[in-house]
Amino acid sequence: MSSLFATPEPLIALCLCAASAAASAQSSAASPAEASELRRNEALLTFEYQTVKVPGDRPIDLMGFHAYQKVFDGVYLGGGFYAPLVRGAYGGFVAADLGVHVRRPIAGPVFAMAGLSAGGGGGGRSVEHSKLLSGSGGFARGYAGLGYDFGDFTLGATVSRLKFRQAIIDGTQASVMLEVPFSYLTGPFGRQGQPLSAADDRRASAEMGENMLTLSLDNYRQRSPQGSNKGTISLADLQYAHFFGADSYWFASLGMGYHGLPLYNQLLGGVGQRWRVSRDVTLYGQLGLGSGGYSSEVIDTHSGLLVVPKLSAEYALTRDLGLSLSLGYMTAPKGSSRNQTWGLSLTQHLRSGGSGEATGPARYEGLRLSVLHQTDLHLSYRGVDRPALQMVGLQLDIPAGERWYLPLQASAAYNAYLGYPGYAEILGGLGVQTLAGPGERLQAFGQLMAGANVHGKSAKASAGVRWLLDERLALNLSVGRVEARSAGGGQFKADNVALGLDYRFSVPAR
Repeated sequence: MSSLFATPEPLIALCLCAASAAASAQSSAASPAEASELRRNEALLTFEYQTVKVPGDRPIDLMGFHAYQKVFDGVYLGGGFYAPLVRGAYGGFVAADLGVHVRRPIAGPVFAMAGLSAGGGGGGRSVEHSKLLSGSGGFARGYAGLGYDFGDFTLGATVSRLKFRQAIIDGTQASVMLEVPFSYLTGPFGRQGQPLSAADDRRASAEMGENMLTLSLDNYRQRSPQGSNKGTISLADLQYAHFFGADSYWFASLGMGYHGLPLYNQLLGGVGQRWRVSRDVTLYGQLGLGSGGYSSEVIDTHSGLLVVPKLSAEYALTRDLGLSLSLGYMTAPKGSSRNQTWGLSLTQHLRSGGSGEATGPARYEGLRLSVLHQTDLHLSYRGVDRPALQMVGLQLDIPAGERWYLPLQASAAYNAYLGYPGYAEILGGLGVQTLAGPGERLQAFGQLMAGANVHGKSAKASAGVRWLLDERLALNLSVGRVEARSAGGGQFKADNVALGLDYRFSVPAR
């Protein structure tokens, strides 16, 4: 449990990118006679780097990535994650947060920037060391500094304060920050499945490109492992890719173990290339760099730095859905971990712009993103009652019809579980909901999901009601039950109560 898959915030960053990163700089506006249903949204991607002192031990360096949505002039809300790269031996440490980022002009291209966030995370050289390094797992961070706006990006320097609750990480340090602005188009959630108007179709074709969302089940076969874990590790991986050329793309991915080493985690980014073999067969090659592991005594990724090349062959099940097999290799340059990888993936192709593969006008693809606060009550493990878990989570719903949807949910605790930081869940499944007509405010729903928590494979059933505030926002309340079983046979059970805020939108897709 010294390794925490990022709390839902990393998935916030990934979903914001999935809805948006395809935006280009040029705009093809609708004529005044044709009212546009597309809305331009402004956002920021930020990359931060800082080295944090660890009393009595080697420092840990943290690379941060965040996605922020503009809510007012100069004020942004969002979230992201932090993971180590080359300092210390904290592979598998990861933390994630939600927060506010503010930027204000001072003179010319010089900007002031500041922010405040809170979240959860954990890790260390060993399971026991994680309690000392990460405490309960909850943390807060604040920063302030100056930046210089170069137009396409802003480069800044800040002073930041990072404090983990009941832990030895508690200090002030310098950090550098890179801001990259971007914009994206969204439409009304209620237009799911309907075609864009001619003017909006031209606008989407001019401003948005091709993207891929891939869900993979990967296997890592360890070669000469030096850590205590010697077996094959199975993980679920969610990847978003955006094409910046006809067949060249960049990607970001999040992975978490569900068997062999539950909650092994990795966060990767990189570039890839596509080769079209035939109408139905496509080859892909990509190179990923990032951070991951568990703890160095369990799997030796040392500082956490990972290099992951991969090749895959995809067969088109439909024009927009592909099934692929992959082969690759994962290596930790600072550690001894070397792994052969293979996996099976499903890819959803999202083509917003015009291309040779596009047929007819773009249609609205509806998405629902929910930020949740969850409490696990009446919790027991191995027949012993345990304290309640307090968690924050993120859920992305992908419609599969008027009544059906596919939920993807990730959540993590900000208090300790069994005395350690790092409890987390990642789940996916099938949901059903009642239809809400014009003017109706209430919508009932139920969902069944399967995935993993810190013990291994888990399942969750829940039902609730959604109160529709307006076209974009809704509140939801649900109750449920989650169960899991460890490799040693220990049974985890808990009742679940969740309160959430939904953001409902759609994106153009062909």
